[in-house]
Formats: sequence, C-alpha cells, structure tokens
Amino acid sequence: MKRATRQRLWLTGGAIVLVAAAAWQWQRDADAAPGTLLQLAPARVTRIDLSIGNAPAEHYTRHDGHWWREGNATAHADDGRLDELANAAAAEVLSWRPASDFEPARIGLAPPLAVLSLDGQRLEFGETSVTGPQRYVRVGDRVALVSVRYTPRPASGEAVPTH
Repeated sequence: MKRATRQRLWLTGGAIVLVAAAAWQWQRDADAAPGTLLQLAPARVTRIDLSIGNAPAEHYTRHDGHWWREGNATAHADDGRLDELANAAAAEVLSWRPASDFEPARIGLAPPLAVLSLDGQRLEFGETSVTGPQRYVRVGDRVALVSVRYTPRPASGEAVPTH
C-alpha cells in the first residue's frame, strides 16, 4: 500500500471517529435536556383557567380559532395574551427538581403567586430565582425553573364585544 493511500485511510478513519463521537455527545445532551413544562402543544390548548393573587379566576375557551371568555359568548378575549399563556406549556425548562427539595413558602408556592391550568394541567408560579431572570413553577411533584417571560400577566380590559 502506498504511503498516500495509507494517510488517506487514517484521515478518513479519524474523521469517522470524530463524527461518531460528536453524534454520541449530541444524543447524550438531548437525552439529558430537561424538556418543556408540559407535553402539550400550545396550539392544541382549548381551555385556560388563570388565577393571579386574590383576583377572581379567569376562564377561557378556544373555538372558531379565537379565545372567548367563558360564560360570555359575545366577549372575544385578547388572542395574543391567551396564546402567550398557552405557550407556557412549551416553556423550556432550565432544570427540574423534586418539590420535596423546597420549602414552598420560601419560593412563593404557599400559596402560589399565579395558577395557570392548560386543558386541566396545573402550573403553579412562584417567586423569581436569585440566580437570574427565572421563576419557580410547580408541576405535580416537581419544580422547574423557567424564564420569567412565561409568567402569566393579568388582563387589561380585554373583553372586546363582537357584532
């Protein structure tokens, strides 16, 4: 075998090993990723219930491609705001920990600052983390850290009468 052919084989083998190692690392990183708050596509959410602090609970349903305040078929809700709330389902989780690792009152979960239910799946929002612009969110028996941008915001005169 010629020297040039041997060098090409070594280079090709080395390249194959590097690609295999990179693929293995990408798969390992993907398997270790914390995922999203819920296994629910935001576009498929059809019911939203929201309680913020002591304010009365808000209830919304999606039909005909729009959000409506429940109990008032003529009051169209702010689609942008409700889509933002539905997007919380797909919020990228920075980390998960068992709820038993926390004292709920210390992270704003006793009682929660806001409770958002998306198709019956409950998200309880607590205080912001001291480590950055992140908020504690309890989902079942786990607590996630997510970006504060997913924090539910109160309505601002949103009922828009339809004709």
